[in-house]
Amino acid sequence: MTSEGLTVEQQGAWRVFLRAHSTVLRRLESELVAEHDLPLASYDVLVQLSEAPRSALRMTELAERVLLSRSGLTRLVDRLERDGLVERQACPQDARGTLAVLTPAGLARLRAAWPTHLSGVSSYVSRLDAQEVGELAALLGKLVPEAAGECQEAAGR
Repeated sequence: MTSEGLTVEQQGAWRVFLRAHSTVLRRLESELVAEHDLPLASYDVLVQLSEAPRSALRMTELAERVLLSRSGLTRLVDRLERDGLVERQACPQDARGTLAVLTPAGLARLRAAWPTHLSGVSSYVSRLDAQEVGELAALLGKLVPEAAGECQEAAGR
């Protein structure tokens, strides 16, 4: 055991995980920005909205899906709204709520950026065989059980 309560193997595995996460996200971000002037967080918002019913989500639900604070999401949606990619609408079920809605321009921007993102993700995932992909999904699902269903759902597509 190390002084932090982790074995050397656990500490090493955690550091590899953090380095891999950081490296992959930095590369995906730089490719999206270079080719489409679209940061990864903005891309993620557009994806989440495109997959939602009627391409709209309450701001609170969107913040949970993209793992941003409400204030961080508000600033991001402000920028996307200025760029014409998203618009805000009153929530019909709750006048206090606000929806973020994907615009046709936002969908077009997402469709243009999607091949770049897919290519970037594929460049990493293709290094693994089918069994390793399943193992990776199972292992990460143990770290984040609430996301395990997303892996199973994606595998069923």
